[in-house]
Parts: sequence; structure tokens; C-alpha cells
Amino acid sequence: MATKRKTAYVCNDCGADYTKWAGQCSGCGAWNSLSEVRSRSEFKDSRAADFTDTQSGYAGAAGSGKVQKLSEIDLSELPRIPTSAAELDRVLGGGLVPGSVVLIGGHPGAGKSTVLLQTLCHLAAGMPALYITGEESLQQVAMRAKRLGLPTDSLQVLSETDVERICQVAKSVNPRVMVVDSIQVMHMSEVQSAPGSVAQVRESAAFLTRYAKQTGTALILVGHVTKDGSLAGPKVLEHIIDCSILLEGSHDSRFRTLRAHKNRFGAVNELGVFAMTEQGLKEISNPSAIFLQRAEEVAAGSVVTGVWEGTRPLLVELQALVDDSSLGNPRRVAVGLDHNRLNMLLAVLHRHGGVLVGDQDVFINVVGGVKVVETSADLTLLLAVVSSFRNHPLPRDLVVFGEVGLSGEIRPVPSGQERLREAAKHGFRKAIVPAANRLKNDIEGMEMQPVKTLAEALAAIDLS
Repeated sequence: MATKRKTAYVCNDCGADYTKWAGQCSGCGAWNSLSEVRSRSEFKDSRAADFTDTQSGYAGAAGSGKVQKLSEIDLSELPRIPTSAAELDRVLGGGLVPGSVVLIGGHPGAGKSTVLLQTLCHLAAGMPALYITGEESLQQVAMRAKRLGLPTDSLQVLSETDVERICQVAKSVNPRVMVVDSIQVMHMSEVQSAPGSVAQVRESAAFLTRYAKQTGTALILVGHVTKDGSLAGPKVLEHIIDCSILLEGSHDSRFRTLRAHKNRFGAVNELGVFAMTEQGLKEISNPSAIFLQRAEEVAAGSVVTGVWEGTRPLLVELQALVDDSSLGNPRRVAVGLDHNRLNMLLAVLHRHGGVLVGDQDVFINVVGGVKVVETSADLTLLLAVVSSFRNHPLPRDLVVFGEVGLSGEIRPVPSGQERLREAAKHGFRKAIVPAANRLKNDIEGMEMQPVKTLAEALAAIDLS
């Protein structure tokens, strides 16, 4: 029986908390966005009390509260759960950790439900697994599994949106891995706002997280994304979870990239590559070969670079198109690269390379839909721009990488040796690299041209 309730008001737009209702949120300025949230303080819910004996307090809290010395803590690593997909295991840091919470997001149609259904169908053959769908019916899930040819004998499924009911059922099933698809449609009866609101998403995720921590269940939450591609929901959601990964890919491409943006149990910015087929998402163990499917005759403005994604090198093609502008302000378009960095590098090209493209439209594209987030592609971008501007194709077997400073110097990049070995494995015979990245022992069959400045790089391929 309830003895006391604490009432708070939460902004549905920014998630700010208030002790009393107000017409306008002082945090984000939104009007009529505060919703009432009632939290437990001195009572136990009859539907949720059977899976834990500590329901009081914040739903996301977990642990016994015992004070220990740092030297007394057991450092033995938790056994990970392999997902049977090497690319997914790579992004997760080696597999699922018991008691961890993973949030996977992506635009509609990216393949989130497909890859998770594939994973759980294979995991269910060796351990209890539970797939909870709130957006689709059980018939739709079964039809997808049949279409993909997945084993369906062992996977347990549930269609439910009530978080407390989900935890009650999960306690009786006791799964080692549980998927909730998706967190935006889940709700708690004590939160007065509609499903998908900031208050509902926050409290539902916190409740599910507490269940996962207390029972040691590996929990995977599916999340929606906003227009700019970031995960929807309150910012506190990113702090509750242990791992945040995004499944990206355009609708006109069969390739999907899985990238970790937060991972408490592994490296961030790790990249996994999949291909969408009639049998679902198939992992690609050698993505460099996929992204280097170039034409027989390489056109001007096409250069290959080696980027470092998590723990492995990846070869991608950069394309540049420079054309006369008919506008007063020439256009600068970068797909897969930072637009602001493009503007900065074009200024360096003019000042220290003597090439002026201020009256030209400049378009940059990373082939294959890959997003390059590091600075090792600076030199590649500038050589591609000059190649297109001069209409001078570069050698097909040339690979380029290096960071360009504001004074025109070419700065070294990490893991240069691994990038060069990856390029040599795919048939590249020439490389323009920072002088500090030159190897002590040359790679057989590869000619390296170390450069210290942008002018030297342009002279090395006769584009000055």
C-alpha cells in the first residue's frame, strides 16, 4: 500500500526537472511542456516487486551500496557473450557484457530490427533469449524471421509496451539477453505524459536498466533518431546506458555501417560494415575491398586514403569536383567530411600551395557513404581538389594520407605503418605520407614519398 508519493514535473522537450508546475520551461524556453511525474518513495508496486527487493528510490540505481577498498575489488573480467556476428562483436568490444545496456539507433529501414532478430535467433539456440516488440505484432516478427530463413525454435517473443509488465515477464523467463524494440513506445503507468515523451523515455529506460543491472541480463534497446541523425530522447539517456551505437546507411546503398559512439567496455569509433541482402544483413570482413570498387579509368579528382577506424585501417576513395561557379558565393559541399574543415583547408591551399579556388564550386564526397571523422584525410582532400581543378588524374595505385596544419606543414598521423600495409595488401604501389610516418623498413613493392609541407606534396605529383 502506498504511503507517500513524490511528485515532480519534467519538461518534455529538454528533460529539466521542477518541483512545481510552470507555464514555461526556464531551461529551453518551451511553453506548456511540463508533465507530472510521480516516483515511488515508500511503497512497492505489486506488479514489479517480484523481480527485485529494492524498488525504492531512483529506478536507474543498482547495487548493494557496500563500501569497499579499491584494492579489494575483484578485477576478473566478466565473460562476454559472443553474438555470432564478428562485425557486431567488434563494435561492442568483443561481445555483450552481462548486465550491460546497449542502445542501437538508426533511421527507419536501416536494419536495426533485422540485425537484432538475426542475433537473437542464433543466440537462443544456446541460451535463454527474449525479444520484446512494441512497434510490430508477433506475426510481423515471425514473418520476417521466416523470410530471412532464421531458426525460430528457441527464441521467445513478447508484444508489450508496459515496462513493469515486461520486467515481470522477464523475471519468470530469466533471459541472458533481452531486446526491447523500441524504447520510444514503452511507457510506465505512473508517468502522466504520452509514450515517446522525454519523461516516459527517461523513466522507462531507467527502470529497464535497473532490471538489467540487478539480474545480470544483457539488455539491448532500440532507439529512434532525429532529423540530423542523432539519437532521439533526453540527454540523460546517454548517461544511463553503457554502449551507444548507430546503424547508418543511405536508402540507395546496400551497405550499412555500425559505429560505436560510447562504449564503457571497449573502444569508441569502432566501425562494423554490413551488406543488406535478401537473407538480412551480412557482415563484410574486408570492407576496404568493397569501398575500392573503382572504374577502370580513374578520373581527375579521385584519390584513395587510409583512415583508422577503431582498431583497424580502412581504405576509402575521396572524390572532388571543382567547377566554375555562377553564383556570387561559390558553393562548398562536403559529404562524409566536416564542412568547416573543408573551408579551412581551401584557405591553406591558397596561402601555402598557391592554388586559388575562391571563385569555384567545390564538391567533396567519400565513396560508399563512409564518414571520415579524423584529420588524416586532409592531404588527400587537397590533392583531390587540385587534381580536379587542373583536370590531371592521379595514378591509380597511389594512396595518400596526412594531416595539414595551418602553416602548410604535413603532420604525422597514428598507425601509419598499419595503413601502409593495408594499402600494399590491396595492390597500391605508391604512397605520399608525412615525413614523420616514413617507415624504417620499406614495404616490398611500395614506393614511399615522404613530404614535410603542402608544396612538397604538390610537387611530388607535379600539381604545383
